[in-house]
Amino acid sequence: MQRQSGVTLIELLIVVAIGGILASIALPAYRDYVIRGKLTDSQASLSATRTRLEQYYQDNRSYPAACGGTATGLPTFTMPTSQYFTYACAAGTTAGQNYTLTATGVSTQGTGGFVFTIDEQGTRSTTGVPSTGGWSTRTGCWVTKKPNNC
Repeated sequence: MQRQSGVTLIELLIVVAIGGILASIALPAYRDYVIRGKLTDSQASLSATRTRLEQYYQDNRSYPAACGGTATGLPTFTMPTSQYFTYACAAGTTAGQNYTLTATGVSTQGTGGFVFTIDEQGTRSTTGVPSTGGWSTRTGCWVTKKPNNC
């Protein structure tokens, strides 16, 4: 009698089931990992831009016009650029003396809904997060992990 070798249908189904279980666990974790990597892009840019704004203020005694400065003849100031976030700077309560720098996520890049801010005092806040996915806002820091861990 010849002995047959091969894979039975039951063995194949078990392998497929195990693969499906692993994929259902790994894919959401990977997605969150990719988003967290994109969030650090905005947070690093906000920190670096705040430093540049403070240097600008030390040189000119006013924040730039892009941030509500009112002095004329000051050097121009360029905002950072990123494929994942757009950046804006708005004047605070006293024009030219305080500001709020904001990074807003680009929805087509997977960061839509995220909004991070920092002001001239260095106060960081997460003022917006996607409505799905278990994220939540937080005052006083930038959220980097679910639900609102800084």
